Amino acid sequence: MSDPAPPPVPYHATARRPGWDVLPAQLRAAVATRLGAPVVQARVAGAGFTRGFAAVLRTADGGSAFVKAAARAEQPRLVDWYAREAAILTRLPDGLPVPRLRWTLWVAGWYALCLEPVDGHCPRLPWDPAELTSTLIGFADVAAALADPPAELTSLGLPRLADLARDDILWWGEVAAGREPAPPLPAPVRGRLTDLVALESLLPGYAADATGLTHGDLRVDNVLIDRSGTAWFCDWPWMCHGPAWFDLAGLLITGYAGGLDVDSIFDTHPAATDAPADALDVTLAALAGYHLTAAASAPSTASAHLPAHQRWTGVQALGWLARRQGWT
Repeated sequence: MSDPAPPPVPYHATARRPGWDVLPAQLRAAVATRLGAPVVQARVAGAGFTRGFAAVLRTADGGSAFVKAAARAEQPRLVDWYAREAAILTRLPDGLPVPRLRWTLWVAGWYALCLEPVDGHCPRLPWDPAELTSTLIGFADVAAALADPPAELTSLGLPRLADLARDDILWWGEVAAGREPAPPLPAPVRGRLTDLVALESLLPGYAADATGLTHGDLRVDNVLIDRSGTAWFCDWPWMCHGPAWFDLAGLLITGYAGGLDVDSIFDTHPAATDAPADALDVTLAALAGYHLTAAASAPSTASAHLPAHQRWTGVQALGWLARRQGWT
């Protein structure tokens, strides 16, 4: 186990989003019409790393909804992500702890989607034992449901983690070839570039063997714990064909940072039942390289807190990997 190392900014306070009042009047009017009553309160989401609008809206008739929106002219990629998420949400199997889509709309150059609201909070860090248990149980249910995905989902032509890894996740090979600057590395990992390249290079092959779908971006800020203690899984634009153990490893980086016995948690979780023996090490190497290199070139449309969180995540992943590998 490691000594606790909190993230640089709490996950519930990383976002920098526009308020409801600054959205175009035409958009606000259209949203209120779809909601069936004037909006009287907007609680902007503090979690996340985009600058898109996201808030729980309360209406004059006592209703509530979670609405996300982005402008095509300013954030075209975010609009595409929201549209992809809407398509995915309408096709997920019933009964999963996932906020469901109510409607979408285009107006004034903005795309908006409305979801069922969840009265909850991001998991507390260091992890509260009950919240971690709920999250792990909920993810086991999600992973089981997506292990044999319905045709409605696969018909969307979702990306494959193996391809995403080759195109965007694997960076240690680029560093070794001199095509990418080497990020600062903690002492136990210096001089281990060859090992990191060898480990991350296995991810595409392992991912290609998976037959199911997985969330693709499972982090603490994509989980909500409701008042009953149930974990809900949010933000689905990165669903892909790939193994659930990839998401499990990414989620547990925060557990390592909190000093938990994450090796045991990973090894005994249903999502890792069929994982190759070195799947965790392979994933940690890949995610560390991705986050540490991405931290140097965060897009202007992202939260200003993103680079610091990526560096922190990369360092924690390397620390966990170094401990597992016995690097000193």
